[in-house]
Amino acid sequence: MDAAADITNPFALKPREAWQALRRLLGNPEETEHVFTIIRSLSGKTLLRGYNRFVATPSGRAILAEKRNLIDLLNNRDYLRAQPADSVAAHYLHYMETEDLTADGLVEASEDGELPQHEGLALYASRLRDQHDLWHVITNHGRDVRGELCLLAFTVAQTMNPGLALIVLAGMLKIGRESGDWRILKAAWEGFRNGRRAAWLPATEWEQFLALPMDTVRRQLRIGQPATYQRILRDQTANNTLQATTA
Repeated sequence: MDAAADITNPFALKPREAWQALRRLLGNPEETEHVFTIIRSLSGKTLLRGYNRFVATPSGRAILAEKRNLIDLLNNRDYLRAQPADSVAAHYLHYMETEDLTADGLVEASEDGELPQHEGLALYASRLRDQHDLWHVITNHGRDVRGELCLLAFTVAQTMNPGLALIVLAGMLKIGRESGDWRILKAAWEGFRNGRRAAWLPATEWEQFLALPMDTVRRQLRIGQPATYQRILRDQTANNTLQATTA
């Protein structure tokens, strides 16, 4: 598969479409299909730049040459269940079962948008999408609104996607205004900073890393812990417990 330099950019800028999708997303954060609309509408050449970087790595070239489909492995729960208890696979499986998710969930949420026609670019775009829940597990961000926002900030640092940056900015302001807890600014910045310091995850060969211990993988990929987000989460849990006790 050839490099992206000669590929026609598949995503035209559509700011009006992005704004409409953002309003819908802020109205209901569970409607994740709007995230993909925003990404496509504001991506510009971001995906092409990422693909060029991907094919410049040995792991990226190997993944493309073998046409690996990460979603098949992530859907193989027999394989995941057979891995050691401290492995990335075991943590990922626990997360997916606890949250009642499937690896196909993101695929379904993104179905309204077409993948690029170029085979290599489409494989890269799909693989990037399919890693999202793995990044949740690796970075220790939950699926609550703050956790999703902080992970998106991490992803902005990894991909430099302006659509994701818009979601993070709007989400921080919405959460801060509605909750009065402006620590979300620090938490999101921490997510972004951790993303900048980490290895470049889109080119990670998860096929090899899934069986390794979580602590080992976090060290190898230079994944920092989201201390501020975890502190907010603990405070929320304690507050909810107190309210339930006094109710």
